[in-house]
Amino acid sequence: MLVSIHSRGADSRTWFILAGLSLLLLAVLLVSLWVGAVAISGAEALRILWHQLGGAAEGFTLQQERVLLYIRLPRLVLAMVVGAALAVAGASLQGLFRNPLVEPSLIGVSSGSALFAVVAIVFGSALSGFWAVLAGPYLLPVCAFTGGLIATLTAYSLGHRSGKIDITVLILSGIAINALAGALIGLVICYADDTALRSFTFWSMGDLGGASWQGISLALPMMLLPTLGLTLLGSKLNALSLGEAEAYHLGVNVEQVKYLIILLSSMAVGAAVSLTGTIGFIGLVVPHILRMAFGPDHHVVLPGSMLAGAIVLLLADLFARTVAAPSEIPIGIVTALLGAPVFIWLLLSAKKKHII
Repeated sequence: MLVSIHSRGADSRTWFILAGLSLLLLAVLLVSLWVGAVAISGAEALRILWHQLGGAAEGFTLQQERVLLYIRLPRLVLAMVVGAALAVAGASLQGLFRNPLVEPSLIGVSSGSALFAVVAIVFGSALSGFWAVLAGPYLLPVCAFTGGLIATLTAYSLGHRSGKIDITVLILSGIAINALAGALIGLVICYADDTALRSFTFWSMGDLGGASWQGISLALPMMLLPTLGLTLLGSKLNALSLGEAEAYHLGVNVEQVKYLIILLSSMAVGAAVSLTGTIGFIGLVVPHILRMAFGPDHHVVLPGSMLAGAIVLLLADLFARTVAAPSEIPIGIVTALLGAPVFIWLLLSAKKKHII
């Protein structure tokens, strides 16, 4: 009886937290839709959306309609999905490694994506004829996604022995892959001209300005499906937090869970990085804050990270495109400027409480 009462109380608390985060996400999304270089009020945004459903075309300008539908709305959708993917991947890997300082780049996915991206930027112009037409605008995102997946699978293979994944070896493999990818990126840059070098520099700092419905439709399934899949692993991650042996005795297939988390995280982060470039600190800070605020239960942390990651990246994007308007600050710089001080504060708080 006590167990069932506690379960109902925990479920109610979880739904209350997630409902609050959902309302906050909706509020931030509406503000982001309205605010920008071209002012669009809430009423005007509703009229534009109503016009798309067959309503009258009145109460707004053609410029407002095009900005909302083809610039601002796809950008905000991309920000929400990327923020959710990065945060959930970070929360999952932190739960797997049982370490709150872990982020997706630790297993090489970001550096692998960056390596293949710079290769596409520097040498992509060498493609001709059929291959140039086939690649088109998809060359950079496809290469970046492929690079992240290859780097992660390589780290997984190196960390896999005797039918099990050795977490320590996996981490060391990720560090080695990051170092190798960094060296190869430097080597490729030696062959880059000024245009390619500038393109890679801006890509590596993170950017949502190139968001389009075409690009989103390509990458959305590769980001959203793994992200949603990771949120379903809360019970297994809760068991793993007790230790691998304890989780095994509780009926968890530990090696299968490890494989799923690594694969799904690499897919989600690789797809996100392929469209936006490197955006740091979302997968590190957001899950950490949720654990401090609501506890370590992954039934709260995983879906909460999905919502909070979307909120944080929307706010960062709002700041990036308004603080220096009409110019725009790369969003990776904004997340680093905001995330690094917050993370330092979290470390100091944890030290005072003797958590770390």
